[in-house]
Amino acid sequence: MQEKNVKQNHNLILENRKTLSISGITDVDSFDEKEISLYTKLGELIIKGRDLHIDTMSVETGDMTITGDIWALIYGDKDKKGPISALGRLFR
Repeated sequence: MQEKNVKQNHNLILENRKTLSISGITDVDSFDEKEISLYTKLGELIIKGRDLHIDTMSVETGDMTITGDIWALIYGDKDKKGPISALGRLFR
């Protein structure tokens, strides 16, 4: 039961604008050296910067570590949890 609660949390830890640890990730939309777009338990998150690199990522826990020059963390729509599947689009 406690493990389930941990998976539902979304946290960010930014260290010296160089290392970002994120939990609660549900999907990664796109990434390159200037922008990483992903979805969290609390909606869309865009990380902007220079020389961005995904160091670690765990699909099981939803944790990710990003390094580089981090300039901005931008949250999008809180209700948008991730891409809608083809089946989900049929029932819209």
